[in-house]
Amino acid sequence: MRGSWSDACLVLERDGRRVLLANSQSWAIGRSDGCAVVLDSRSVSRLHALVQRIEGGDYCLIDLGSRNGSFVNGRRVTIPVTLQDGDRIVFGDERLSFHRPDAVVSSASQEIGLRNAPTEALMTQTTATIVVVDIRDFTPLARSVSEEVLSQTVGTWFLRVGEVAQALGSWAQKYIGDAVMAVWVHDHTGVRRRDLVPPLEAICRIEAATAGISGTLPLPGRLRIGAGVNTGPVILGNADYTALGETVNVAFRLEDATKSLGLGVAVGESTFQALGLESVERTRFQRREVRLKGYDAASTAWAISFDDLWRFCESSRDV
Repeated sequence: MRGSWSDACLVLERDGRRVLLANSQSWAIGRSDGCAVVLDSRSVSRLHALVQRIEGGDYCLIDLGSRNGSFVNGRRVTIPVTLQDGDRIVFGDERLSFHRPDAVVSSASQEIGLRNAPTEALMTQTTATIVVVDIRDFTPLARSVSEEVLSQTVGTWFLRVGEVAQALGSWAQKYIGDAVMAVWVHDHTGVRRRDLVPPLEAICRIEAATAGISGTLPLPGRLRIGAGVNTGPVILGNADYTALGETVNVAFRLEDATKSLGLGVAVGESTFQALGLESVERTRFQRREVRLKGYDAASTAWAISFDDLWRFCESSRDV
């Protein structure tokens, strides 16, 4: 039987302070006075991390793009981590522990933990599709809402993005400030349309989930995102679940390019060619020459709206 929510707490190692995780859905952690857990250390970011109670009553730790990172039992948090009783947490030079003595580890949590366990190989070269999604106009948003609302917004968005990406087969997700990188690993170099429908559908579902968050939190306007997609060779770092290389760099630049393209999604040339589109299908995509930051020569991007991408995914599932 699970313990009650009021059983859960964080305990600070330096002074034994106990912070109950009750009467809310999320608890911001950082130096800011607006945080539920205030840590007075310059090694801790103003908004460092978030503990969020998720469906089923478990508690999840999310790093909010902090400068010095968040660690659970010695491992850096790069994806939301489900906390277990006795877990040791480090933010900068602050050490805490999570306690929920009456809780029982759910089978879902066990499966996620096994799935995310590191392999023996530290680096692997493979072919992957990289999706980068970013919250639009984040700086104005941060200035217009309280830090409590901001942390709840970002934390909820991270969780929704992670849920969608994992449900559609993402190998891993990396959370960077107000952006998320999701990785789909392909077991062959000849990537085809059926391999690309899951990451493209994930973008559509993330956009819908983002709009849904707008209706549940006191925000000044609707949350919007941009997305970049690129396919090619990458180096996977299994120790911290990340992907490296030119393919990744271009995906980030494509996402940034959507701000000037006027459409929500920018697809890289290699991804577009792998889709193998018929001429009538190509009309949903707009070919654009873009100057990607850090690159001298112009690059080809294929821009598409979220609505048109969703229609494309629906028509491609059985192809």
